[in-house]
Amino acid sequence: MAGAPGGSRGSELEASPELVTHRTSLWGMELGLQEGANFVLREKVVRVMRIAFLGDVVGEPGRQAVKEAIAWLREQWDPDFFVVNGENAAGGKGITPRIAYELLRYGADVITLGDHAWDQREVIPFFAEEPRLIRPLNYPPGTPGSGFVVVEGNGKKLAVISAQGRTFMGVPVDNPFILIREILPELRAQTPCVLVDFHAEATSEKLAMGWHLDGLVSAVVGTHTHVQTADDRVLPGGTAYITDVGFCGAHDSVIGREKQSVIQRYLTLLPTRMILATEGIQADGVILVIDEKTGRAQKIERFQLPVGLRTVVGSSLGASQSPGN
Repeated sequence: MAGAPGGSRGSELEASPELVTHRTSLWGMELGLQEGANFVLREKVVRVMRIAFLGDVVGEPGRQAVKEAIAWLREQWDPDFFVVNGENAAGGKGITPRIAYELLRYGADVITLGDHAWDQREVIPFFAEEPRLIRPLNYPPGTPGSGFVVVEGNGKKLAVISAQGRTFMGVPVDNPFILIREILPELRAQTPCVLVDFHAEATSEKLAMGWHLDGLVSAVVGTHTHVQTADDRVLPGGTAYITDVGFCGAHDSVIGREKQSVIQRYLTLLPTRMILATEGIQADGVILVIDEKTGRAQKIERFQLPVGLRTVVGSSLGASQSPGN
């Protein structure tokens, strides 16, 4: 937008000494009109960090969704960082070094995990080689890998924490509410922008974590249940929150598995092989916009991106518009 005092931009509006309008866009530009008869463009640059977070990747269909989604998101919204939950990337159970490199090659800057982190044993020594692959923070001391990482790109720094819930999750991990708070001073000394992937089953535990960390981190995004929730919001302290971002994979399914195999288990209660579904592939996730200086979230919006259709469903985001327009 450009213009001069008293020019065509001003002539479109009724001159009023009291009139002040402004808009803050997701791209970090605040545009306003000064008071007075002559309207003057006021420009204030606000440096923001844009993050795309993609939900649990389920098998090869999920990896296909991630590949297309990252390419499209980069073209449309140009995020500074891509964070991907790779929890189910290897046939629906865990991740391998080869698949981790595949996701990194597609453009992931960080890969988070969850309760299936150890399902593929070959990944255990790989944690020492690849710091961008992180497992939940709240495993016992001495567990391979790290629960957090700080990455740099485009002159910016982002800290990412992976943590696992304890309610209905089976594994008796340490208390994530305590451990995340303990690690925050170390991370915030490097950057005010901190993203937490909280991999948990219970809605109440996820909500509690969001409020517990409000004002201390930039975002708390929930993973694990594979069903995207409609509660994306910025909490009063400036922390973006969503209970679950959904998953990347075949959505004509039961959370990524072939429908009949799951139904059969419920009908008979007998052990049933859970087959990966292949139809209705889409990538679920959120776009986060963070004030780079303060670490406070300005915006969170969820998306559902069907593979091949290049349209966004279930959100106010559209294929031809920038987030927030």
